[in-house]
Amino acid sequence: MTEQEALSTADLLTKARTALEAFHDVHVDDDGALTFRHVDVPCAVQAMQLADGLTVLSLTCVVAWDLPDDPNLARSAAERAGEGLFGTLGVVHTERGMDVTLRYAFPADGISATALGTLLMLVVSTASQLRTELIGEAKGT
Repeated sequence: MTEQEALSTADLLTKARTALEAFHDVHVDDDGALTFRHVDVPCAVQAMQLADGLTVLSLTCVVAWDLPDDPNLARSAAERAGEGLFGTLGVVHTERGMDVTLRYAFPADGISATALGTLLMLVVSTASQLRTELIGEAKGT
């Protein structure tokens, strides 16, 4: 990573931190990633420069973990994945059940802190809503 790339990603993460701190307590990890919780959903924000002038923010939310590995619940999660405007829903089957994540990556150069905060909150609010729905369905199985 060049010095310019490092400055670009650091500036963007600083802007994201400022935007998120209006809503959450934000922790800066050793690698510069931002971590926070929205209700019961842990989230992480990272930045990377893909090309000159193209710096991307990546937001990952852990929607649910250790859900029952039930085909109906997996189908419900898959249906929701097709409905989302902000992010890609992922389902991973583990020994303990099913884990669900929501990931959203977008070019963020030039976006204002206010707009960035709005966009990030749209994604994490969706993740929290999905968590509530999936946990409710899992308890009904």
